[in-house]
Amino acid sequence: MANISKKIEGVTALDLIDSPLEWQRKGLSFTASGYGKRIPTHYKLRYRGRLYRVYCCIYSNIGTIYITSKGVDLIID
Repeated sequence: MANISKKIEGVTALDLIDSPLEWQRKGLSFTASGYGKRIPTHYKLRYRGRLYRVYCCIYSNIGTIYITSKGVDLIID
């Protein structure tokens, strides 16, 4: 089953927590090219009382950031 994308609006800097992974602290990339569907970012988002890792889908000059909650991709606006 494919993930259904929805949009989360009104996210502010207060909702984000800087939480880099170990390889990010070392300055490494997730993929050799830097592109991919589910690239983990440095951030976690507080959404409905839980923390979710923020991911980026990037294949060109611009990326889309999102979280996944209950199997649904939620795009952060």
